[in-house]
Amino acid sequence: MTQHRNIVTRTWGSSVGKKSVMAVTGAIFLLYVIAHMIGNLKIFFGLTTFDNYSVHLRTLGEDIFGYGGVLWIIRTVLTVAVLLHMWAAFSLWYKAKKARPVGYQHRNPQGSYAARTMRWGGVIIALFVIWHILDLTLGVVNPLPENAGAYQKLVASFDRPVVSIFYIVAMVALSTHISHGLWSGIQTLGGNSAVRQHALKTFSITVGVVIAVGFAIIPISVMTGLVR
Repeated sequence: MTQHRNIVTRTWGSSVGKKSVMAVTGAIFLLYVIAHMIGNLKIFFGLTTFDNYSVHLRTLGEDIFGYGGVLWIIRTVLTVAVLLHMWAAFSLWYKAKKARPVGYQHRNPQGSYAARTMRWGGVIIALFVIWHILDLTLGVVNPLPENAGAYQKLVASFDRPVVSIFYIVAMVALSTHISHGLWSGIQTLGGNSAVRQHALKTFSITVGVVIAVGFAIIPISVMTGLVR
């Protein structure tokens, strides 16, 4: 048992272990984001379809977990994954900073840019998630009352230009974060063959762009009157 704990502690505490934590938790979040995007796109099928989808999420597995039970399980898993992801990212950043308290005179601009993008992108995404929960999950900052339908709440939210613009900016940050994170995660998990690097990098960028467009098209459609 002691030996097993030592192995877990060494793995958990190492840079490779933290990168693996980031890769796995990032994969969990990515799968959720893709599923969430596909669900949100149901808004283009009209009010009834979108509201039925919203109700289905809450009644899924109701016989076993109760109303909204599965949704809360998903939220709990996501919360744990995000916290672990942030902890691993901060630990790696702090370790790197501690190792070189005085910055290098000649730094890799590309690497520095990617690191800054990931950090600030993460902050923007975190702020967006908080707002999104207050707006569409709790309804605290949504213009419509709590008993309004999911479709109406979404349209009412994006009818505010500031909210739509913030949403689109957050999706750009999410796209960059996913593209770089997916590429890094693939490398961490062993997919770093020199022959496939270009294809994998293109794939990572494509996934990020598709997700950003898939989400951003909704507020754009509301602002332009395509969705009402």
